[in-house]
This record gives sequence, C-alpha cells and structure tokens, in this order.
Amino acid sequence: MLKDAVDLSTLHRVLVVKLRHLGDVLLTSPVFTVLKNHAPQVEIDALVYRDTEPMLSGHPAIANVFTIDRAWKQEDWTAQMAHEWRLFRALRARHYDLIVHLTEKSRGAVISLLLKPPYSVARDYPAKRGRLWRNSFTHLYRAPDQRHTVEMHLDALRRIGIQPRADERRLTLVPGAEAERSVRELLARHGLASKGFIHLHPTSRWMFKSWTTEKNAALITALQEAGESVVLTAAPSEPELQYAARITARLKKPVVDLSGKLNLKQLAALTAQAKCFVGVDSVPMHIAAAVQTPCVAMFGPSNELIWGPWQVRHRVLTLPYSCRPCGQDGCGNSKISECLTGITVEEVLSAVRQILASA
Repeated sequence: MLKDAVDLSTLHRVLVVKLRHLGDVLLTSPVFTVLKNHAPQVEIDALVYRDTEPMLSGHPAIANVFTIDRAWKQEDWTAQMAHEWRLFRALRARHYDLIVHLTEKSRGAVISLLLKPPYSVARDYPAKRGRLWRNSFTHLYRAPDQRHTVEMHLDALRRIGIQPRADERRLTLVPGAEAERSVRELLARHGLASKGFIHLHPTSRWMFKSWTTEKNAALITALQEAGESVVLTAAPSEPELQYAARITARLKKPVVDLSGKLNLKQLAALTAQAKCFVGVDSVPMHIAAAVQTPCVAMFGPSNELIWGPWQVRHRVLTLPYSCRPCGQDGCGNSKISECLTGITVEEVLSAVRQILASA
C-alpha cells in the first residue's frame, strides 16, 4: 500500500486532462472506466481539444467533456482571453478533488495550480520540467519508454493507489444511436450485411505511415476475388481523399468507397459492423479496437509496442529493419517508409485469412 495513496472515499469530482490528437484521447478511455469502477461516487470530467470530443462523448463514466478550440489561437488577444476565462470559470465551479494530467502540456500544470485541488497527478518529465511542473502536482510518476500508451495512462491511477484489473482496461467508444442508424441505412443501400464486409482504411493523418496505393488496390482485388466485400474509407482531408482516389482508379471491380463521407461517430459505427479491419497505425485502427472489431495492422516507423491494437484480436505486420521504429517521416524524410511499403500483399492477405478463420 502506498504511503501517499489517495483516499478514494474523499473524492467527489475528478478532472482528466488530455490535450492531444484523436487516437491519444481515445486511448485514455480506460482511465475513466477504472476511476468510476473504483470510486463509483465520483463525477469524472474530461478536458480535451474540441475536435477530439467525439472520442469521449457518450462514455458512460464521464459526466462532462470540456473543450478547448484550437481555433482560439487565430483570434485576437481579447477574444482568446475571453475564451480562457469562461473555461476557467466553468472548471473552477466544479471544485475538483483530483486532477489527472496525461500529457506533457504546460497548460495542465497551470490549470492544476490555479484550481488547487487537494490531489493532482502527472507523469514526471525531469529532463523537460522545472519548478512549475513539480509544484503543480501532488503526485508524479515515471513510465518506461517501451510501454503501451494505455498502460502509461493507467500508471497515473496506480500512482495514487488504484490498481486496474485486467478486465476493465478495454477501450470505450460510443458511436451513438444516430450514427448507428445512419450507418445501417448506408450499408443497406449498398446491399451489405452486418459482419458481411471487410473495412479497409489505408491512410493516416501522417501519410508516411501509409502503405502504397498499388498494394492497397491489389489487396482489394484479391479480397474481391476471394468473395469478400470491401468498404474503403479515408478522412476528408485532401491528401487522404487523393490517396483513396488513386486506389479506386486501379480497381477493375468497383468498391464501396465512403472516403470523406463519414464523421468519427459514423466511422466507429461502420467499423463495429465489419468482420475485420485492415489498416495502418491510425485513429481508425484504435477505433476498431474500441468497438472490438478484429484488426490487421501494418506498422513501419511507429512503435507497435506503444501504439498497437489494444485488447482486441489482431495481427500486427512489421519488417525486421534494424532502424525501426524510428518515428521519422519516411526514410531520409522522403515521406515513404520502406519498412512499411516492403510488406507484401500476400502477407496482409494471410493475416486477414488468419483473423477470419479464428472468428
């Protein structure tokens, strides 16, 4: 038992801060589940960037999701301060007993200092943080580099005396009734049944994490020839839409192409209906894990030990390059990662077959 463990019975309201990207935010979802399970009396709020709110909205353990709009920075100083003041007043009115800060962002430290909760916890960054960081939190913890992001988040709870059970660490993402209804109608229009198709999302917001358009097209063709239906998706950004278009241009048989046509909740609802997800290290891969759709994921410059599919049946494909995972934007900063593009179509097909056979 930790000498400085927090008495959970004294907690009434908790704020969890995660100001990062979509996938990072989704990977915090077990923190809310574990907190609520171990201290069911608490109200747990989240503070995230506005564009990442869909990753947590609807989570049964979350009372409120407060947001910061990245667009505030584009407004004049007076408007920015007005936004910040409204947010601070809303947070202060909640009278938090505990703040859990899950990034290296200084904003979380400042919020903790200003709100003055009895308890606050964050990861220790001795090489990056000075007195401000140390004085902002009552509890600090260290995390090893080679540890899955979910477990690093849960280390914040371990530091204050909560030991998560294995059965409560699963990701949670709630598509919602409206998204589920619209996706059912969409699938019906294309003649697709639930668990009757493979979902392929070949892109990432970081394009150096993507395979090749030629191999994606060959994969779709091979799956179609094997009698499988494939649904192709991509984010509505121009680079990803162009990438998807280059794939479909190589196909002899049409594919159900929903690229750019789904919001995040609809994407989750679609993935939940697929019998298998195929893609790369990306938000949709984490979404597939959250909705418990088996995954085939290709990893190149990013680290599957830190970012791999979490607590879902999966196959991860990598190549034994001595330099990976390097985290660089392609070999020689070329935007092309040979440790990823070298994965063969047959290797991916074999992984898909294994996933489908083990269903």
